[in-house]
Amino acid sequence: QVQLVESGGGLVQAGGSLRLSCAASGRTVSSTTMGWFRQAPGKEREFVAATSWSVDTTHYADSVKGRFTISRDNAKNTMYLQMNSLKPEDTAVYYCNADLSGSGYRRPGVYWGQGTQVTVSS
Repeated sequence: QVQLVESGGGLVQAGGSLRLSCAASGRTVSSTTMGWFRQAPGKEREFVAATSWSVDTTHYADSVKGRFTISRDNAKNTMYLQMNSLKPEDTAVYYCNADLSGSGYRRPGVYWGQGTQVTVSS
């Protein structure tokens, strides 16, 4: 059984930073592609970023490229999302996901965390 637990969300002013964490159990983060998705009120869940185990590459949605950085700490079996220069439109519930696939690893796997709220005030 794979369990993913997110943390690190909160309220921040525009231009600020937050770091999200996703602690995994039942699956080694270094053995699969891990990623982040987000869902804003009234909108569909969307891809944010992914980190591929096979070639150690990263992928980002255009809306966050240059501002967000995804990373893994294999020793802690934890994935991170460093979010800088936050904008009000980044406000959403952020979800951790395992076993992403497809072109650019934008197709989510079946395992989701419970989500963590990020709110960016203007």
